[in-house]
Amino acid sequence: MTMVRAAAVAAVAACLLLRGPAVVPTAAAWSSARAGGGSGPHAGPQAGAGGVVAAEAEVDGRATTSLSLAEGVADVDAAGGECGVAPEVPEAAPSAVSDDPPASLTRKPRPGDVVTFSLLRLEPSDDDVLEPLFDASGTLQLVLDGGNYLPGLHRLLSTMAPGEVVRGASIDAGYGGYDPALAFRISTSDLGGSLDVSAVRIGTKLRMGNGMECRVTAMDEDGWTLDANHPLAGAAYDVDVRLERVEEGPKNMGYVAGENDDRYRVATFALGCFWGGELAYQRTPGVISTQVGYTAGHKENPTYEEVCTGATGHTEAIQVIYDPNAVSYESLVRLGLDRLGEDVYKLNQVGNDRGTQYRHGVYYHDDDQRDAAAKLLEELRRDDRRDVQTELEEVGTFYPAEEYHQQYLLKGGQSARKGARDAIRCYG
Repeated sequence: MTMVRAAAVAAVAACLLLRGPAVVPTAAAWSSARAGGGSGPHAGPQAGAGGVVAAEAEVDGRATTSLSLAEGVADVDAAGGECGVAPEVPEAAPSAVSDDPPASLTRKPRPGDVVTFSLLRLEPSDDDVLEPLFDASGTLQLVLDGGNYLPGLHRLLSTMAPGEVVRGASIDAGYGGYDPALAFRISTSDLGGSLDVSAVRIGTKLRMGNGMECRVTAMDEDGWTLDANHPLAGAAYDVDVRLERVEEGPKNMGYVAGENDDRYRVATFALGCFWGGELAYQRTPGVISTQVGYTAGHKENPTYEEVCTGATGHTEAIQVIYDPNAVSYESLVRLGLDRLGEDVYKLNQVGNDRGTQYRHGVYYHDDDQRDAAAKLLEELRRDDRRDVQTELEEVGTFYPAEEYHQQYLLKGGQSARKGARDAIRCYG
């Protein structure tokens, strides 16, 4: 994943060096951008696998910052893997919400609760805001503070009681607020000669050396003004919403011995790079929440960088909370196996991603899941007469990945609407 993405960035046009005194935002400002303007559902992918890095660098004893033209960067997909394939979407009821739910709790929702709500209206408050990349009408479900949909919608729902209707609320459209600290001035005397500056116009996108993008918003003979805020920072949606019901989420996130009586269930899969697999499950009717992370390893609280070394024993994984009355566990397993394709026969490899951190597996949470997955894997072995390398193990500790990995492809502009069949581009 990291190597392919780095190759795409390296292919961008020539580099512009800013010499002399540091004229870039502070590291704190970049951290603010990551938490706000760069993390919305239509924002570009975050900078690098390790997140935002310091904006300043040292070259020949001078503070410098690298910029490059951001126009024309092509999408890069791993060959021979899951990327670029529209997955089969398991069949489910159109709303993917059970017709016979248990009684709602009477209190306001808390983090981890399953919230069923009706979006009566969701409209951009600004004509420039794009149509949402998630379902924006009808009866919907989410796990409060469990990702998916807009953070502002989670915050609004957390203040409501079952049966309550709120009209005319304004929620952040997901691009973050506008941060003045991310707009800065460059003097013409600080511009290097490695880029044809005559090609730069107001509106031209430039890429910082740490991968974050900025736009040229003003130019004069003395210099340029650059803005690293998302172009739609500060944009909002106007919403009318009714909170239908609140239910407790799964109580058991690990393995359950004996009968599992949770109303909502948890499933864990490893399908190579977790970005594409997560989006496939986000699109699946009956799936209420998704989260990416690391499992089946031996180190506590591993970081992405540590997992990438292969030394922690973890594999990249996707944890799914789903409604078994709306989608079967077998359908979720089949979706994962369909995405793997021929890679089910490859050890420690999915597409061009190789290593134990990309090994594929099904990690069952109860004996019924174990039996269902074992049956499907045995069918593959019997039908193709080849050894299936997808491991089947009892789920262990799942460590959520860093925030910038969560719903990564949705944040990068790909649709997470239920039933969407657009090809999934795994690298942005």
